[in-house]
Amino acid sequence: MANRLTKIVTRGGDKGETSLGDGTRVPKDDARINLLGEVDELNSWVGVVIAHLAVGDLAKLLEKVQHDLFDLGGALCFPGTELLSAAHVARLDEAAERLNKDLPPLKEFILPGGAPVLGFCHVARTTCRRVERSMTTFFRDEPAANHAVQYLNRLSDVLFVIARVEAKIIGAKEVYWQKEKSASKSD
Repeated sequence: MANRLTKIVTRGGDKGETSLGDGTRVPKDDARINLLGEVDELNSWVGVVIAHLAVGDLAKLLEKVQHDLFDLGGALCFPGTELLSAAHVARLDEAAERLNKDLPPLKEFILPGGAPVLGFCHVARTTCRRVERSMTTFFRDEPAANHAVQYLNRLSDVLFVIARVEAKIIGAKEVYWQKEKSASKSD
């Protein structure tokens, strides 16, 4: 492979603009660039989760997710490009089903926390939900984003399930919401 990134500091964005993959110059606060940044942020949080996981299979799944997210960012650089495919969504559907099958059913909502890695999973999950909302807004009337929105929807579910699986693996207690602990209840 040739050296693709030989010069990191280009000064090309010093005036508040950047280039899309097709060469179009846009302001750095352009909605597409913001969306690219959110996908990049999500990918970084997935990396934090991977760095803290105790089990290789979960990390391998999320490494594939990181590649998918990188592909998504790359596709976003080229307006009019289909962002992700049905195969991307199907892989996450299969993973969610496989990971969830041995977990006890939920009787209450889970609060983020219980162990650092679980908290990181939930930060990645909520970041994913934000990216999903932004993607939906940006591509409201464009079918190119259908699979991307579905993928992000599934990914947030997978991150939730991974937090539950990891809690079970490391013996961390899931923190359940308890109505009686709410300030809305009189003490």
